[in-house]
Amino acid sequence: MATPTASNDLPAAMIAGLTPATDWVIVLPVVLALVGAAGLMVVRRSNGMPVIGAVLVLLAIIACEVSLIMRIAVEGPLSMTMGKWLPPFGISFTADIFGAAFALAASVVTLIVVLYAQLERAEADPRDGFHPMVLLLLAGVTGSFLTGDLFNLYVWFEVMLIASFGLIVSGGRPMQLDGAIKYGFLNFLATTLFLLALGLTYGLLGTLNMADIMRVAPLANTAAMTGIAALLLLAFGMKAAAFPVNAWLPASYHTPASAVSALFAGLLTKVGAYALLRSLVAVLPASRDLLEPVLAVLAIATLVTAPLGAIAETQLRRAIGFLVIGGIGAVLAGVALPNLLGVAGAGVYIFHAILSITALYLVAGLVEIETGETDTRRMGGLYAANAPLSVFFFALVLSVAGVPPFLGFWPKLLLLEGGVAEAGLGWWGTALVVALLVNAILTLIAGSRLWAHVFWRNLPADTGAPRPALAPKSTRSLAFGATAVLVVAIVAGGLWPNPLIEGGQRAAADLVDPTRYVEAVGLAEVTP
Repeated sequence: MATPTASNDLPAAMIAGLTPATDWVIVLPVVLALVGAAGLMVVRRSNGMPVIGAVLVLLAIIACEVSLIMRIAVEGPLSMTMGKWLPPFGISFTADIFGAAFALAASVVTLIVVLYAQLERAEADPRDGFHPMVLLLLAGVTGSFLTGDLFNLYVWFEVMLIASFGLIVSGGRPMQLDGAIKYGFLNFLATTLFLLALGLTYGLLGTLNMADIMRVAPLANTAAMTGIAALLLLAFGMKAAAFPVNAWLPASYHTPASAVSALFAGLLTKVGAYALLRSLVAVLPASRDLLEPVLAVLAIATLVTAPLGAIAETQLRRAIGFLVIGGIGAVLAGVALPNLLGVAGAGVYIFHAILSITALYLVAGLVEIETGETDTRRMGGLYAANAPLSVFFFALVLSVAGVPPFLGFWPKLLLLEGGVAEAGLGWWGTALVVALLVNAILTLIAGSRLWAHVFWRNLPADTGAPRPALAPKSTRSLAFGATAVLVVAIVAGGLWPNPLIEGGQRAAADLVDPTRYVEAVGLAEVTP
């Protein structure tokens, strides 16, 4: 790749190296999360200060991300390169609609989880660093959504791993340590494969800037680039818990407190799914075309096997873990479909899953607190005791299954339309449509079965244990209210889906044709 010169290759604004103050909004969400995490570590021994500080920081992050989305809607993708190094040499943060929307959804659910977590933290050690680790995790997630550099994406993955290990072992129960080992082994392996792919990419192309790779990859050896894409598929597939490297998720996500489970399920696998979408559709589209049959097979297997696991499972949060995996199959289906509708469906599904899966885990946590049980065979009769909770659970099951008019219906509709459009071009188009429909039916069966066992049937006669002592009413009301806000937002999004669908299609257009993305980084005029 030729080295760009200031005289004829880069725009004058790039040569000046001046970043307008308004562009700092691109990186401010990450900065606020990191600074907030450091500050909360200082005051973690102060009673009540960590949660207040975390809420204030999260509100500031949400305000920045709302501002960022509004700018992107008007101006298109935005980019900021660090340290006055000209791209592709500097680390770029580049935000488009998908990246900014996912970052906003992640911040919103983190705020909900922080409020909900007060229910489970009544007896927790105030020095355990829960709130700093949550903000550190959000920094990694947000950085992953907004980065424009593959090596920087690797760095944010490491940040997420550090924070998630701290959260999953917080409490020190043997079950948590066992889950941490299973969670850590495959995630470390995935990170190693990702690092290997980065080394090969840099050796072949001389760059790791995503926009620069989009320009120079078509000139590289096709077989070598396909091998790199296959490595990225394996690495990100492990992170996202796609078939067949998904056993770690249901074995680990149920082990920590329900607030931590909700945070993991809502954010971590979605970062892996987003990385798949970004790297294969936008960065390496030619390699994705060659891997299309493999992607289709993986998507179909994930869509069908995951809800079958949920049907066979009796532990409540383990069963929901299989539903998380089924959603990753829907994203893979969108990656396998080469048209705008499929890509839009995959992106909108990630947004929906961040909200809906988090809410489902929070409701499951409330169920476990109400019943004192984790196994659905020892639950029952909760509909009479807490009807609103049963309504929340059933509405979220319908959303995850893709039943209209709930939020999860619209991304699956886009995916089905994308599959129908491709039905005449290959077997995978028709097969993906069938697999998406089968997944919806099996997910509905699995979710309805869980709901019937927990809420509808009578309490089993052999359960004579008294109900557990509940947390103070004010704390329970806060947790229930936070969950209710999220559920209402999901229902409202399903009833008024036009902004989400239109935004998803605009974002998909920038992935399928990343010209505006490359222009935002300032590399459109640079000669490869």
